[in-house]
Parts: sequence; structure tokens; C-alpha cells
Amino acid sequence: MAEFTLPKNSVLTEGKTFKAPQGASNIRRFEVYRWNPDSGENPRVDVYELDRDDCGPMVLDAILKIKNDVDSTLTFRRSCREGVCGSCAMNINGKNTLACTKSIDAYANTIKIFPLPHMAVVKDLVPDMTHFFAQYASIKPWIATQTPAPADAERLQSHADRAKLDGLYECVLCACCSTSCPSYWWNSERYLGPAVLLQAYRWLADSRDENTGARLDDLEDPFKLYRCHTIMNCTDTCPKGLNPAKAIAETKQMLVKRQLG
Repeated sequence: MAEFTLPKNSVLTEGKTFKAPQGASNIRRFEVYRWNPDSGENPRVDVYELDRDDCGPMVLDAILKIKNDVDSTLTFRRSCREGVCGSCAMNINGKNTLACTKSIDAYANTIKIFPLPHMAVVKDLVPDMTHFFAQYASIKPWIATQTPAPADAERLQSHADRAKLDGLYECVLCACCSTSCPSYWWNSERYLGPAVLLQAYRWLADSRDENTGARLDDLEDPFKLYRCHTIMNCTDTCPKGLNPAKAIAETKQMLVKRQLG
């Protein structure tokens, strides 16, 4: 479970309740975190009762229904609606996930929707991802080479080498894993977190990259890598079914092998 933290010096208050339309018989209740830092008010939880017969099947459909037909002030991110962009990452009933890939029917009763935990909130369900993406940029997420590119061909790799990237390249940088990690909550200024470390290993594992030594040098730090204590929250919550903890362990193993010569 991921622990949501309130903005500093604030308390969570009871918000508004929006009732389902008269005559609706298939009603689901949604409790949604609301906060506008420019208002000077405390965060609150608004309650929305929706008619399931007039709403799509996914949690994101419910949020869009609220935005379009009930309360246009609700703010959130979304784009692809197919689990590819990572934009609609949020905390649903205590677990970080993508709203577009979670069925409403996956939850038995009230659905509680909060922004990703332990990130500053821009507004409502929108977390500030600035630091997260700066950390991603810091691992230089592109192929680095020293040898000249082939004159008339791409840099090729074998099928076996390509298979080593499976389970790594699929990451959509939604930050569900990093924001479920207690080490990242406590040390996010220096610990890169599971999402960025999985991406770092993706380039270490790529046979076409020729910058392995420098990449390992950059990661060999008491905080950047070694704050991982393998509690597996990251793997448990990943909406793409990836295993960041395994990627981190593989990176540590590469460092040990290098030290042993």
C-alpha cells in the first residue's frame, strides 16, 4: 500500500457530495482528492455518485464522466487511455496504478482516488513530476557509442541480445513504482528510485551501448543505487507487470563483478 501525505501544514477536510441523477439504480461512489494550492484552502475529499449505466468501464472513464458532466473543476492528467503514456497514474484504493487500465468492477465498494503519494501536488490529481524527469534525464537515456556508426547500416544486435531488453523497454515512466517505495519517499533528492534505475539498467543491458563503464561509475554511489532495500513494492504495483527490483539487483551484480575483476 502507498501512503499519501498531505501538503505541509494542512489537514484533510470533508468536501462536497454530488448525488447520482434521479432514477439511477446502478450507482457507484467515488471519493476524489481535491486541492487547489492557489485557493489557500485545505485539501478536501469530494464525493461523486455516478450512474454506472451511463459511464464507461474503466476508472478513467469515471473521472472523465465527473469532469465532463458533473464537476468541470476537477484536474487530472490523461492522454492515450491505453496504458502506454503513463499520464493517468494515481493512487486508487491505496495502490498506485493507471486509471485507464483499471476496471471499476475490480473494486467492490467505494473507489478512493488520490494523486501519487509523496510528490508535491500541482492541483487535485496532478503531481509535480519535475524532479522525477530530471532524475530520468540524469542517467542519459540514449545509446552512447565511441565507435563510428556503420556507413550503410544500423547498429545491429542479435535476437538473444534484443531479448535481454524485454521487461525493461516497456516502462512508461508513470512513476507508480517510485512513489510506492519508502526509500524514495525518504531519500528522493539523492536516491534515483526504481523507475529511473530500471531505465538505467535498460541501457546497461543494451549490447549496442558502449558507455557501460561510465554508466556504472555514475551509479556507484551510496544513495543513487544502494538505498534500494528490495522490499518489492515497486514490482508489486507496476501496472505494466515489470520488475524494477530485478533490474536494480542486476545493476548491483554488474558493479560487484567489475570490482572483482
